[in-house]
Amino acid sequence: MCDRFPAVDAMQDKPALSLEEFLPYRLNRLADTVSREFARIYRDRHGMTRPEWRLLATLGQYGRMTAKTVGEHSAMHKTKVSRAVRSLEERRWLSRETAREDRRTEHLDLTRAGMEVYRELVPLARDFENELLKLLAGPDAEHLLKGLAALEEVLLKKRDPS
Repeated sequence: MCDRFPAVDAMQDKPALSLEEFLPYRLNRLADTVSREFARIYRDRHGMTRPEWRLLATLGQYGRMTAKTVGEHSAMHKTKVSRAVRSLEERRWLSRETAREDRRTEHLDLTRAGMEVYRELVPLARDFENELLKLLAGPDAEHLLKGLAALEEVLLKKRDPS
């Protein structure tokens, strides 16, 4: 019996958790791998980081937003959003406008140059996604997409039951 780690001793009769088979770990690891592969495209072309790409893509898709809304939509911490905003603004791909109703809030928009970069990357993103789905045989791609959608729906309802 180990006095320093009693929980470890209590676990000795139970099977260990296989991290490699644990769904949350597998999803996270796979998402990171796919994200790194796709990052090569926007990093090699424009030297962007993941947060910069997510900001660019979010504003390209939805248009004017606040940094807070971008963070909520893309699941990025506010410091990552803030750094990405500063970087894209330095590149002249993004503009900020202080809100009249609340001077603490800024509205973010892509500039013409930022929108050009977004439009260049959209077909590359779609091609990347299509190539990824082609790696799956037969109906597996459709099953994957349906399974992801179902899991997202269930988890979002659980988080926000309204």
